[in-house]
Amino acid sequence: MEEVTIGIAFIAGIFSFLSPCVLPLVPGYISYISGISLDELEKGEGHKKVLVRSGFISIFFVLGFSVVFIAMGASASAIGRLLARHIYVFMKIAGVIIFILGLHLSGVFKIPILNYQKKINVDKTKPGFLGAFIVGLAFAFGWTPCIGPILGGILTMAAAEETITRGIVLLLFYSLGLGIPFVITGFAIGAFMRFFEKYKKFIKWGEVIAGVLLMVLGVLIFFDKLKMVPALFSSVTS
Repeated sequence: MEEVTIGIAFIAGIFSFLSPCVLPLVPGYISYISGISLDELEKGEGHKKVLVRSGFISIFFVLGFSVVFIAMGASASAIGRLLARHIYVFMKIAGVIIFILGLHLSGVFKIPILNYQKKINVDKTKPGFLGAFIVGLAFAFGWTPCIGPILGGILTMAAAEETITRGIVLLLFYSLGLGIPFVITGFAIGAFMRFFEKYKKFIKWGEVIAGVLLMVLGVLIFFDKLKMVPALFSSVTS
């Protein structure tokens, strides 16, 4: 059961990276935190020092937003522990919330507050390792509403976990799913740009798929059937 939720959190992080409000901005973020122009980054495939610098700086950017998301996971789990004596009712509510977030993400209807974005001004932040960490913090606070439906689903799962540690682990793996592609892009911006050119025509469908998966997850949690997922995968792979 724990492995299932961790896997879901990791995949959710990847879908957040592929979302329309994150993916197009990735080159710009990497250019800003590294202090290297996009043109230099794209040509950097023949200059290892350029790519190594942008790659390592992107790690500090990922650490910045991971700190915020993991703290959110701990807070959600702490609240969940207070509701533990009413876990049956809480799971029903969690399932409904995640299902509604899935409807929003897939475009069935829109919840206006989830489309709100708070962009934090980081113009005074100097590029570099510390600057990248600060920009990562700003990214988490500023763009949480943008990736809110997916992140909200994972936070709801974290609140349903039995211990705060498990909630932290859940958001750690969500952060890894979102962060690893960032770091890979930092080390290979040219490859990312080629990928983005091919993927951008399908970017909206990625959001729809993520919404459908959230709805399925909501239904499984509502009916306490999440434990079916490992059995389903084992039957498919056997």
